[in-house]
Amino acid sequence: MEKRKAYYVSNKSVLTWISALIMICSAMARIVSGCGEGTARGAVMWFQILLPTMASVIFALMLLLGGKERLYRTTIPVGIFCLCFAVMAYVLGFRLRFVFLQWFVYLAVIVIYNRIITGRTQNDWTLLLLFGIGFCWFGYEHAADLRSGEWGRLLQASPNLLLTLGGVFMVFAMREYPRNGQYHPTWGDRPDGRRIRTLPAMASVSPYIMPNRNGASNLLRDSIEISAMERYVREKRKEGLHNFGLTHVLLAAYVRCVAQYPQINRFLSGQKVYSRDDDIQFCMIVKTEMTVDAPDTAIKLHLKPSDTVYEVYEKFNSAVEEVKRGELDSDFDNTAKIFTYLPGVMLKFSVWVLKVMDYFGLIPKFLLEVSPFHGSIFFTSMGSLGIPPVFHHLYDFGNLPVFCAFGCKRRENEITATGDVISKKYMDYTFVTDERICDGFYFATVLKYLKKILAHPERLDLAPDEIVKDID
Repeated sequence: MEKRKAYYVSNKSVLTWISALIMICSAMARIVSGCGEGTARGAVMWFQILLPTMASVIFALMLLLGGKERLYRTTIPVGIFCLCFAVMAYVLGFRLRFVFLQWFVYLAVIVIYNRIITGRTQNDWTLLLLFGIGFCWFGYEHAADLRSGEWGRLLQASPNLLLTLGGVFMVFAMREYPRNGQYHPTWGDRPDGRRIRTLPAMASVSPYIMPNRNGASNLLRDSIEISAMERYVREKRKEGLHNFGLTHVLLAAYVRCVAQYPQINRFLSGQKVYSRDDDIQFCMIVKTEMTVDAPDTAIKLHLKPSDTVYEVYEKFNSAVEEVKRGELDSDFDNTAKIFTYLPGVMLKFSVWVLKVMDYFGLIPKFLLEVSPFHGSIFFTSMGSLGIPPVFHHLYDFGNLPVFCAFGCKRRENEITATGDVISKKYMDYTFVTDERICDGFYFATVLKYLKKILAHPERLDLAPDEIVKDID
């Protein structure tokens, strides 16, 4: 992973709350001073009152709500401040040379701030110096107002002074994450994935050539002899794993594939490739009862590459039991129910808005969590229905890159080398995959490894010896 510092502020820190409070006070002072001057119009209203006020509130909310993982996003309100100050230098009629100088200075401030807050510049004290200089500069600009001691003039000077003072407290509240090799989000990442930035050229271009997920789908059908899996299932049931079945084995086997071949845990969104790293998200449809009229709902499991079959069993059964108890609707059902109250035209528009937000990675994490269209793999077992596996399409909404279906068991007679006829039990399965997340050779290697694991499922009792990490 990229070697850089990673900073955060904790919403449990008093300094963080002081910084946010000062930013809110700056916004309030700006509104009051703007009202005191009378009705402002045009550029003055936008760049001296509205936009700086909005930026102050955004800065405060980012500190309190996203400062733990995404402090780098405070570059956005800082950029808004610099834009407003640069435009006001022109609006207020300063000499053109002075205006260009200010624009250059504010552009440099944005660049320096972003490089420091994302850990690419190693001098921590530079950020404190940056806000300190700003505080002194605004103090110098309003020196006469401050010396006069009049309340009205002090109010005019206070918004920018409070603004830079809030930045100073933010710097004191900042802490550096331990450099233990753990990746922390930065620009271009999504709430549900880390952007892959070192892809080969063809892998970077192909999402633009094949923009739709269904148009980039590969279909594969194969079968596996399941004698070893059935023996393994019986052993686990003897150990006391109630209702342990082939579904648990298949889930655990796929987890083991991700541990060794992490590229299959990637996804595409906005024509960019992302990795979920250690978060393997399994999506499934579960019926409360095996009847035609019984309702069904979606569940999502969060598994780790290090999970053994026992951990998969516990997580899967807990999710299924919660659905089958039927005490409450799932989060997916509750969210979907809200959309049913909308008129058809509004519902279509809402889905379009969600697609646009998803393209730019702006859907909130709580919505991604309840969405069955966002995950590592959609898994379905047709065996309980007694039918062969289908080739299920990938959804163009969301980012699911793999759909896997397993069919019912079947017997097949085979002739041995000695001429004897023996009966073997097989299970068919299908994969529909998004070929843009990795190349065909990689997929083929994963599928061969999956069959090896399923032929010796006892390997799933122990955690893998090594977990392979995806590229930067």
